[in-house]
Amino acid sequence: MTVEQYVSAGRGPTVDAHHHYWRVAAQDQAWRTPAHEAIAQDYLPEDLGPQLRANGVDATVLVQSVDSPGENDRLAAFAAATPTVAGVVGWLPLADPDAAAAELVRADQSRWSGVRCLVGRSPLDWLTAPATVDLVKELVSRGLAWDVVPVTAEQVVSVRALAEAVPELRIVVDHLARPPMDVEGWQPWADHVAELAACPGVAMKASVGIDVLTHWSRWQPDAVARYVGWALEQFGPNRLMLASNWPVVELRADYGEAWRGMRQAVEANGIAGTELAAVLGGTAARWYQLPVSAAA
Repeated sequence: MTVEQYVSAGRGPTVDAHHHYWRVAAQDQAWRTPAHEAIAQDYLPEDLGPQLRANGVDATVLVQSVDSPGENDRLAAFAAATPTVAGVVGWLPLADPDAAAAELVRADQSRWSGVRCLVGRSPLDWLTAPATVDLVKELVSRGLAWDVVPVTAEQVVSVRALAEAVPELRIVVDHLARPPMDVEGWQPWADHVAELAACPGVAMKASVGIDVLTHWSRWQPDAVARYVGWALEQFGPNRLMLASNWPVVELRADYGEAWRGMRQAVEANGIAGTELAAVLGGTAARWYQLPVSAAA
């Protein structure tokens, strides 16, 4: 759909802000354990395309799932062959600025909107090292955002420190910063979200990450609304974006069930009209500077 078509239709674009494609034989997904055998199979554009159309999703952000240069090559090939991919979050080893600089020279960045690397619960003290700050400023000059999932208090402190050191950097916190919804917990997650939201350069994705999905025995959309509500209260709809986390979410739900469940969690918090349009796509289009951004 063109910008003019979006406008004439009276809506902004609907963007799934976080999903993956993969071929299991081509990459070693170190995060996948025996508990994740249900998703130990190929997930390709032809699998997702019909589900996007069925759920009214116009465009997507394709995100890396493996830390390697080969992953960037696979993402570039998927994006080039898939019109619905509006942006790519590629892999970049930020903890090693020299290697990151080399990958910025080597990788095909024609569809990049952001970068990330998998951090788990490891310390992020290196984020404010002078060489890393210089690298991040280079990312800003290239118009790239940075995705991360800070889950510990120490990680939150480090992410905030980087946000304050480079305020022009657009940071995207994935998967609601891993709320303890699998145990119906609240703190310290709620404080972490508030601390991150205090930085105007930080946005958040409303999606369910692999830790929660692993612990759930089934898809639990009713458990999500409370946590999405707190994220909305802290970030507002102009800094919150909806995402499926497909195919990881296939551990507990198919694409349509997951997408509708996340949208309903947003709407259950009184979000409608232009605010809902922001969460459904406008925020992602703006934060990632996607080609559909003018339509929002």
